[in-house]
Amino acid sequence: MNEIHIEVPQERTDYTIKIEKGLLHSVGEELVDMTRSKRVAIVTDKTVHHHYGETVETQLKQSGFAVHSIILKPGEQTKTFASMPGIYSELILAGITRSDVIIALGGGVVGDIAGFVAATFLRGIDFVQIPTSLLAQVDSSVGGKVGVDLPEGKNLAGAFYHPKRVLIDPDVLGTLSDHYFSDGMAEVIKYGCIKDTAFFDKLTQMDSRQKVMADIENVIDTCCRIKQEMVQQDEKDKGIRMLLNFGHTLGHAIEAYYNYQSITHGHAVAIGMVTLTEIAESKELTVKGTADKIRKCLSGHSLPHSLNDPDAYDDILPYIQKDKKQLNNQLHIVTLNKMGEAVTHQTDVGFFDQLKIGGQIT
Repeated sequence: MNEIHIEVPQERTDYTIKIEKGLLHSVGEELVDMTRSKRVAIVTDKTVHHHYGETVETQLKQSGFAVHSIILKPGEQTKTFASMPGIYSELILAGITRSDVIIALGGGVVGDIAGFVAATFLRGIDFVQIPTSLLAQVDSSVGGKVGVDLPEGKNLAGAFYHPKRVLIDPDVLGTLSDHYFSDGMAEVIKYGCIKDTAFFDKLTQMDSRQKVMADIENVIDTCCRIKQEMVQQDEKDKGIRMLLNFGHTLGHAIEAYYNYQSITHGHAVAIGMVTLTEIAESKELTVKGTADKIRKCLSGHSLPHSLNDPDAYDDILPYIQKDKKQLNNQLHIVTLNKMGEAVTHQTDVGFFDQLKIGGQIT
């Protein structure tokens, strides 16, 4: 038998996250500092383009870039394989090459699909994240997870492909609706739950959008630093990075069941965090009273903590079997020993049986 061993040196990954009010007006300068290319494709959606497309295009053109904007329909329903051929075609028509840059200007949906396009078009070209939703600023724009949804579940097709830079301008949150601001707060609260009790307590006291915005740069910075620590230790999400999925196993199942329409991501994760913690308390995996603390914090930020139709869980739970956090035929869920101390717990879908019709969390 002939045997050949191939060893490819791994490429070092490093990039900067910049958090600064007004940063959107320096996009051109940031790209000049990052690339020698003079051609950029902006992937955005109709809503974000209406608010910020002209500003970003103008900044880039003033810095000497040729700019082509690809404007998608807003919403999670856009984040599918069906959207990708059209984006590829526009990139080809715009003359985008492997030395050029894609900018993801938008929320989590735009960042995920634009990043996946960047990872796969011409086998990979540079991209920059400019997140415009709170959820994207504190979570999805950082860490290199990109991808699309499948009918069977969320983010089931994708890659780990890091941006070359993340530019966060908190001022853009001013055009975010209250619903989507609270949607992002679910991810912010998650960071406190899994890693930082003092931060969680601070968020409980910040019981309004106005109070959060008064300290928004520090709020975003805290979240990004927690994620930075976990991503640096576990890029491929098979160890400590899995703690970032607290509330997501059930949350993603809820989103998929409702076809990513009536319940948005942060609201589903909020329900997932409380419901999972209630079950964990009943199994003596979590200190009693932890779910009540989460419930109080969520309520202060206009987030739900239970499903309006609990009978739907009989149909929701099968989606968990398709969860991407299945490893070695086991489901890895994230529970809290206590507030600020998260762990992964190996189990199976039976963990959630108390949610079935006739079941009861005791």
